[in-house]
This record gives sequence, structure tokens and C-alpha cells, in this order.
Amino acid sequence: MIIVLRKRTLVLCFAVVVLVAFILYSGRGETLHVLNYLSSGNPIYKGDASRPRIAFECNVVWGTEYVPAMLDIFKQHGIKITFFIGGQWAEQNPELLKRMVQEGHELGNHGYSHKYHSKLNFEQNREEIMKAEQIIERITGVKTRLFAPPYGDFNSTTLQAAQSLGYKTIMWSIDTIDWRGDGVDSIIKRVFKNPHNGAFVLMHPTEDTIKALPVIINGLRQRGYEIGRISDLLNE
Repeated sequence: MIIVLRKRTLVLCFAVVVLVAFILYSGRGETLHVLNYLSSGNPIYKGDASRPRIAFECNVVWGTEYVPAMLDIFKQHGIKITFFIGGQWAEQNPELLKRMVQEGHELGNHGYSHKYHSKLNFEQNREEIMKAEQIIERITGVKTRLFAPPYGDFNSTTLQAAQSLGYKTIMWSIDTIDWRGDGVDSIIKRVFKNPHNGAFVLMHPTEDTIKALPVIINGLRQRGYEIGRISDLLNE
């Protein structure tokens, strides 16, 4: 009886292996893409494209004087976005950080000291992320789980370090390049050049961004888009 059961178990295991191999071969395009994403922690550039939704992400390590006005605009328009917070900034601006949470915004991790993460080793990458996480959690009670590398700079070590800490690495599909300071119209044009379902729109707290936001928000809504947080567009 025991021998029969063992044989059945072996046969079943063999059948499962064959089935998996067949799936990988016959649908290797999407299947391998999904498996590769799960195993390597690939960066995410945009979200679910099945619905007309767009997420705003704002990196905050400077421009503090413009953050209150930005929060006011989002509150007036009933919008919740994702703020990627630098750890040093969080230490210096706990009240603004708390306000973000109180008004329903999502907090992401932007590292502690705004370094080029591709130049850091595995442990240094982890340290930058963990230090920012601990500070944000101490101030707000929120444990961040989305990581946006400063300058958009990363390598495979960065991705592995973030994944080892349970993070998804977030990039963008529309860049306002608002830090360049080349005017409000330039920011608006970059957003409306190619709005698309699931887009992640990157911005920073600048004077031009504050002026451009109402136009961008109204324009996207007129085009039928909902505006939300990064996690709202991620399929779990």
C-alpha cells in the first residue's frame, strides 16, 4: 500500500513538472515576464492599464515651502497621491509628514540621504531604505512599502536590496521635469503629451508645479481620468 502511494505521489509530481514546463514554453512571453518580475523585483513604471486612472507621485527632499500649498490643492480637488519621502526631510518636517497622512496621502520611501543608489553596495542600499523607513514609521506610524530611488538611479543591487526588505521599486511613465525650472507651460505640456491609463506622473514641490497642478488636474479629469495613489493602480 505504501509503495502504491509513493508511486502515485511521484507520478503526480512528474505531471505537475510537465504542466509547468508546457506553460512556460507555450506562453513564455507573458509567463516568463511575470516569473522574472517576481524573482528579480523589477522596477514598476506604470500601473493597471485596464481603467482610465493615473497616479501622482511626488518626491520630497527639498521644496518644503511649497508642500503646504500642494497639499491645499490636493485637498481642494479631493485627490490623494503618493509622496516619496527622504528620511532627512522627514526628521526636519514631522508636522508636514503627519499632515500628509492625516489627509489620506500615501507615504513611500525615498531613501535617507538622497544618494545615488547605484553607487552603493547591497548593505548600504538596505541601510538607506531602512533608516528612512524607521524615521517615517516613528513619526507617523506608517510602514512604507514602496521605494523610489533618488534621481531614478538604481542597479540590480538596488533592486535586490529593496526586494529583500519587502519593497516594490517605483519609477514613472510621465516626468514633469519640474525641477528644471523652465516654466509652467513646459510642465503642463509634458503631462498632456501622452497621458495614458495606469500612468505614474512624477513631480516635485516647486513653484511652477503649484501653478501647473490645477490645470493638470482639471485637464486630466476632462479627459476622463481618475487621479490617485500609486498603490491604487497596482494589481496585487
